[in-house]
Amino acid sequence: MATFSSVTKQHVLQAIAEYDSRGDDGFLETYGFEPTPGYRLSHDGRDYDAKAVLGVAHRFATGRLATPEDFHGGMGDAVAILRRRGFQVSEPASARRAAPVRTAPSRAPRSSRTAASTRPSTRRATDPPPPVICPTCSTALPATGVCDYCG
Repeated sequence: MATFSSVTKQHVLQAIAEYDSRGDDGFLETYGFEPTPGYRLSHDGRDYDAKAVLGVAHRFATGRLATPEDFHGGMGDAVAILRRRGFQVSEPASARRAAPVRTAPSRAPRSSRTAASTRPSTRRATDPPPPVICPTCSTALPATGVCDYCG
């Protein structure tokens, strides 16, 4: 099982350079990847197979090629890793999750018997500011701001 935490942007760029030199089919054949429809990494106006690029970038990072079987969590994790490294990755519409809808929690109506003046205060007293320290002798300065020892 591959972990991709060691893959940096530079490793991905190295994999992209090799992808460019071998071509789309040659790169996928060399490393045993099947095309991953819909998951495309975009860089400098060109598109690349995101799974294959990340697998080879893992090889540059660790010395071990991440095989297609290492992507057991699906492409969501791979897409997230590539995006965190600063790359644009497109994914099919069927793979995108809808953003969860958040609603405000419902509140119980206030009781008419509880008056604001009878509730305990939730305000906290502010902490006093830290004392100003003399940079020469490290003692606390008086209110005048002039050290009693150093002048």
